[in-house]
Amino acid sequence: MVSALAHSRIALVAMPGGGKSTVGRQLAQSLQVPFVDTDILIEQQIGMPIKEWFALKGESSFRDIEQAVIAQQNNGQSMVLATGGGAVLREANRNFLRQNFTVLYLHSSPTALYRRLRYDKSRPLLQVANLFQRLDELYLERDSLYRQASHFVLETGRPSVHALVHKILMQLELHSDSENHLQS
Repeated sequence: MVSALAHSRIALVAMPGGGKSTVGRQLAQSLQVPFVDTDILIEQQIGMPIKEWFALKGESSFRDIEQAVIAQQNNGQSMVLATGGGAVLREANRNFLRQNFTVLYLHSSPTALYRRLRYDKSRPLLQVANLFQRLDELYLERDSLYRQASHFVLETGRPSVHALVHKILMQLELHSDSENHLQS
């Protein structure tokens, strides 16, 4: 299964805490392709944690850098790309990802995200008094945008990361088989 998918360009979109980095690393390892995390690339470029950049320069400035970093991933190289939770807020990012990658939306409910993130102090948009309410607001704002950007929606529910990666590989293999069948 892996060999047929080793030439894949896969992007993961999801809410903060949706598993993009964790799942992305294991998926890239399974496919034997590089794993690229836009948040890491951004921090390397700006020379500080994203949380500090938000405090100093604001969200709009961060989104400009994020858009440039995403646009730089146009080299055709096989990879698994984990985007930041808000990457889909810009139409240019949604369009670029959809045109250049197979985009998977790792869907999680606000309740599941709250369980994962209730002690996380590293995410600038989530440092609020009522985390569940904030996650619910972000979900209502972004869910349709994740769906617009994605080719596939995968319910993350409660499977292990390994089980979720296996589910993704099966979905990609089915998609690859159907495309190959149509071309024959």
